[in-house]
Amino acid sequence: MKHKFGFNALSRNRAERAALIRNMVTSLFRYERIETTKAKAKEVQRAAEKLITRGKTDSVHNRRIASARLYDEAVVNKLFTEIAPLFQEVHGGYTRIVKTSSRFNDSAEMAILELTKKTEKKAKKDEKKESN
Repeated sequence: MKHKFGFNALSRNRAERAALIRNMVTSLFRYERIETTKAKAKEVQRAAEKLITRGKTDSVHNRRIASARLYDEAVVNKLFTEIAPLFQEVHGGYTRIVKTSSRFNDSAEMAILELTKKTEKKAKKDEKKESN
């Protein structure tokens, strides 16, 4: 049975695992899409969903918690001003994991972790490219 196993250790100690998750969540919010292994994607998804839920109510307390869990203050600002307002009416399911092929050298299962809704800046850039 799988009792008292609340997370995947990802073959790392606590500090390395925390740094890995912080880096990947920061990258997910910055680029809105990352490609990684399936196991890492599941752990990053847990942390990202919790931060987006925090971002739905913009307060000093929630900003401080988010800045403690993310590396870049610009990404914290993007979370509260651009990403979280997209999911204001939604109660969960902010990210999705799309499984892709396995990695060539070690056959690890790869996946794409992305936000279910995209921000406006990305859409405006795509419209400019199509009009040219």
